[in-house]
Amino acid sequence: MVVTYSVLGAVVTELVGDRATVTVLMGNGVDPHDWAPSARDIETVMNADLVVANGLDLEEGLIDVLERAEGDGVPVFHATDHIAVHELGEDGHGDEDELGEDEPGDDHEGGDPHFWVDPLSMHDVVTALAVALDDVGVDVADRSMDLEARLTELDAETRTTLDAVPADGRKLITGHESMDYFADRYDFTLIGAVVPGLSSQGEVSAGELAALKAEIIEEGVPAIFTEVGTPAAVVEAIGQETGVNVVELPSHLLPDDGSYFSFIRAISSAIAGALG
Repeated sequence: MVVTYSVLGAVVTELVGDRATVTVLMGNGVDPHDWAPSARDIETVMNADLVVANGLDLEEGLIDVLERAEGDGVPVFHATDHIAVHELGEDGHGDEDELGEDEPGDDHEGGDPHFWVDPLSMHDVVTALAVALDDVGVDVADRSMDLEARLTELDAETRTTLDAVPADGRKLITGHESMDYFADRYDFTLIGAVVPGLSSQGEVSAGELAALKAEIIEEGVPAIFTEVGTPAAVVEAIGQETGVNVVELPSHLLPDDGSYFSFIRAISSAIAGALG
């Protein structure tokens, strides 16, 4: 079984245990927006019993390969087919359109692919994936029930961690627009992003940066969160010019133990520590 993305791979590995072998294409901490498959990766996909992909064009370098694999009869499970997909700015948590519209790299067809920062969206994916695995002869019904229960508990734990952040301080500035599912689930407002758009590979204009800095000052945000793919020099300059802290947010990076649960805890702890 092949999984495209590292965070999704951690959950799939947890789900199947020793009942299937999982190969993850992207290394931990790799920016999925800036990744391209090798010849060996392509061969691995084409020969897979099942491919588990994020969907919504997160794997920008793999879109054609996945389409070809499906055309050749390889089962491809798209995780985002099984969640309530967010459109950019649809829930009013941020002013994304104000800070940048139709930017290069902001071409994720059908919505926001960054669902993995929400444990309950991941819960829905696990439920559906258990059925897809059964279709290819891998029975994980018991493991799925256990994992779903643990993800529900993780959501409750995350809420408790974030109780440290007061209601009027629940404002996020991120590296790119990757935290909408988290913001929606846990009642945060997305003020803006260093790189406007759903891809970290979008371009940043001087006008957009000026608007973002004004927004930071107006909203009184104490920290901005940088992620994989965020231009370091740009975010450091924003921090210096506005006087706010720059905090690393591991939204694309699994901890050393490779656990999705530790991953969500690291994100919520970073946010609670910076804004609490």
